[in-house]
Amino acid sequence: MRRLELLRVEHRDLDSAIAALIDAGGSDQMQIARLKKRKLRLRDEISTLEDALVPDIIA
Repeated sequence: MRRLELLRVEHRDLDSAIAALIDAGGSDQMQIARLKKRKLRLRDEISTLEDALVPDIIA
């Protein structure tokens, strides 16, 4: 659970950093792209951890 919360915080921080770079003129498109890719990897890891916490229920 702690790992999941840390990933969520990092995901939100990346969102803020991306928005700040874009608002500042977005001149460094490579850095913005790297941050977006990192954010997507975090989202995937968060989803994986959340899926592991929820038991499979066969209807």
